[in-house]
Amino acid sequence: MNIRKLYVTLLLVIGASLSAFSQKDTIGLNTMMLRTAKLGSTHPIEKVYLHFDKPYYAIGDTVWFKAYVTADTHLPSQISKIVYVDVINAKDSIAQTLKLQVLGSVAFGNVLLNAPLYKQGNYHFRAYTNWMRNDDPAYFFNKTIPVAAVEKQIITNISVSGSTKANTSKVTAKVIFKDPTGKPYANKRVNWKVVNDEETLAKGKGNTAVNGVLDVTFTTNKTTEVPTAELQTELSVTDEKTVNNTFSLTHALDQPDVQLFPEGGDLISGLRCKVAVKAIAPNGLGIDFKGTVTDNNGTNVAEFTSQHLGMGVFTLQPEAGKTYKANVTFADGSQSSYPLPAVRAEGITLSVVNTDPVNLEVKLTANPSFLQKNQDKVFYMMGTVGENVFYAGQTRLQRDSYLNTIPKTRFPAGIVKFTLFNERGEAQAERIVFVMNNGGLMNLSVKSPQVNFATRQKVTLNIAATAAAKPSEAANLSLTVLDENKVPYDDRSEITILTNLLLTSELKGYVEKPNYYFDQPNQKTADDLDALMLTQGYRRFSFKDLVDGRYPPAKYDPEQGIDIKGTLRNATGLPISRGNLTMIIGDRKSAVPVVTNAVGEFRFANLMYPDSTKITINAPSSNFMIMLENNPLAPPTPNVNAADGVSNIDSSMTAYIDYQKQKAARSHLLSEVTIRSSNRAIEKKPSHEDYPGLMGLNPFPDAEVTGERLNISPLMSDALKGGGFGLTYNENKLYITRNYDSGNKKEVALYYNGMPVDLTFLQGISTSDVASVEVFRDDGVSGVNRMDGTAGVVVINPKPAAKQPHMSRAEVNAFLSSLQHSAQSLLFKGYTSSRMFYSPKYDPAKTYPLGGDMRSTIYWNPKVMTDKNGNATVEFYNADGKGSYRAILEGIDANGNIGRYVYHYTVQ
Repeated sequence: MNIRKLYVTLLLVIGASLSAFSQKDTIGLNTMMLRTAKLGSTHPIEKVYLHFDKPYYAIGDTVWFKAYVTADTHLPSQISKIVYVDVINAKDSIAQTLKLQVLGSVAFGNVLLNAPLYKQGNYHFRAYTNWMRNDDPAYFFNKTIPVAAVEKQIITNISVSGSTKANTSKVTAKVIFKDPTGKPYANKRVNWKVVNDEETLAKGKGNTAVNGVLDVTFTTNKTTEVPTAELQTELSVTDEKTVNNTFSLTHALDQPDVQLFPEGGDLISGLRCKVAVKAIAPNGLGIDFKGTVTDNNGTNVAEFTSQHLGMGVFTLQPEAGKTYKANVTFADGSQSSYPLPAVRAEGITLSVVNTDPVNLEVKLTANPSFLQKNQDKVFYMMGTVGENVFYAGQTRLQRDSYLNTIPKTRFPAGIVKFTLFNERGEAQAERIVFVMNNGGLMNLSVKSPQVNFATRQKVTLNIAATAAAKPSEAANLSLTVLDENKVPYDDRSEITILTNLLLTSELKGYVEKPNYYFDQPNQKTADDLDALMLTQGYRRFSFKDLVDGRYPPAKYDPEQGIDIKGTLRNATGLPISRGNLTMIIGDRKSAVPVVTNAVGEFRFANLMYPDSTKITINAPSSNFMIMLENNPLAPPTPNVNAADGVSNIDSSMTAYIDYQKQKAARSHLLSEVTIRSSNRAIEKKPSHEDYPGLMGLNPFPDAEVTGERLNISPLMSDALKGGGFGLTYNENKLYITRNYDSGNKKEVALYYNGMPVDLTFLQGISTSDVASVEVFRDDGVSGVNRMDGTAGVVVINPKPAAKQPHMSRAEVNAFLSSLQHSAQSLLFKGYTSSRMFYSPKYDPAKTYPLGGDMRSTIYWNPKVMTDKNGNATVEFYNADGKGSYRAILEGIDANGNIGRYVYHYTVQ
């Protein structure tokens, strides 16, 4: 990835002319630019963005999405041909992983949200390539998607607060119980308990008030266990019927947090600077505030208030030898004080004014002591976007302040990082700003011959794409059309192709309502975005590492296709060089040959096969061993966007839940059930009791899952990783969840067909061949855990083998002949297949029953391509819903220009 543009610009002394500065680059500046360019070419930045058809879903829905894979400044990536998409539940366990083939830098996928794998809650969708694993997983694509359950007998809403004093925590929860019609469950008995795994921290009982409210208060000295605990309630609907609900207490003891960020990085004695404030509520969202700054003498030196989502900015001129604190009053009236960073006695600041729509004003200011010590020394500055240098300048420090005006047209749209270095290449100050211009952006538009339509009427949308006043030929776009009455949503909260590729993918940490800054940009949103830049961290790579000649390691290779790698060894373990291997994929008749290298390594490269394909690798001798390389996928990571989760789905998603109920009521059919008697003996189910070595386990497992419920994943290894078994997956190991959460990091013992195995072995086991899975939290009197150093036991019982017919002599000879070659036959995770979105077509000459078409996603098309004139046309039919429909178009062209457009029309 070469530097696209390199501007070497001289900084202008305030009130002086350009001639006051050196016009010759120092070695340090040249070296830093060359090393930055090398970083871009050897370690290019790759990103993944997912465009979904909807912002939230219900159990039984299908999630449709398109993956865009970019590199450098949003160019379609040629680095990776595989993208991974994980669906992670609220307990940070991977429920499902999709492996998608990337063609033309895009991929398509869908996830069916079926029970029992999915239940009501917030799910974390994460997407990445193998190459992206070389960087911090904070830069993976992350999005929180709420999923609602429709068939619920109780609608709940909970609010929680708490505090801790002297190692004792007090938690108060207010729970509202209503029936599906919204009527409160008044004067109902409720038993409740607070449980962390199997340990009960508190319990009690009470009655709901006339408004359906139950107040729960408890204290505990087990403070560290509260964030992982759950409040479990049992409400007596009638004397004979009770309904259970579970609520998370993750944020019960969290308190508001305030951070303060001086512009450029430090408070310098005598130098007036901006200080940004960021206040976060316990739920992770911004909270309004006001406050004052006082020095150590109690003198009030500044006042401030929040301007947007818990962010604000004030100015301060600190003095040497003084300390400062911010006294904050939050929106709820609570107060707290927070220390400002210590004041440095000497230093230089970097500030940027970003109020002019055309230019950036960059200013350097040194205090007297710093200027005296660094008189005539060379300082230089670079402005980078990603790993590309778009601005560079240098000067000898002779004055206490410098000012330069830089046209914004020199930068593409997005985050620009300005870094000031001394002559040794050491960073002195840093400031990130957001440039909002048309550089790197594609202008999209959607028009229709009419804006008012009838139900089930054919809709034609004409799409146009331009960039830099020229048509965007072959722009790769995706389009979703939603019934807004069924799927209402605040578009400012959405993660879009613009917010992700330009903003959040370049920042660490959570950005609340990212599309607020892009939806309707004005001076207010620009000021708020600058406040975000002052408070948000940016550390994709370290300039200090570049100065020292250190580059990020590349542990993970780019994937151009599916590779199966391993080593061929003899019986003594020595590698076999120049060994011939063959591979047979599924039922294909032809074999793929490969020859091992000098150290016995082999690689079958760029393979194409669907998920859970049986692959057989044959070696030339029965004395040879085929050792396959295990390349585990990325372990689950905490959700950086967890604050986007909906804590009260029942009450927050009422419109969509009501729609789902109506749809279910209209489509509900009672199937005929035929009951037949049988005198056949009940067949014994396979269990751990079939194996002598496991007889010491408890007669009844703590959890048992039948084979019919294992179809959530084709491979047994993936099914266990996906949760629902009381297990936690991390770094290719499985743990009993209650043990893992309590700090016991001993992995669980895995047994298949009575024999100890590991997850790698289970990659070759199909869930269709499994009768049941038994989970034991301890090993009873079997001694399994004591022998293996494990904690807990998982027993996988295969289905009984079908009786085999007698073999003929020829079949016996053929079988014996096949034993002359060593072979490995395993089920491998291939590409996940993707279904096509169904879009009905209506004949205007025919009459259809009304009310039957209740689609919420009216149309989903991830394969919209523009022609040489930058135009495209799509056609589809409306559903029976009336009101406003919203069409969302996103995409990227061949030159890396990205765009988004939202179009509304009415159905009457």
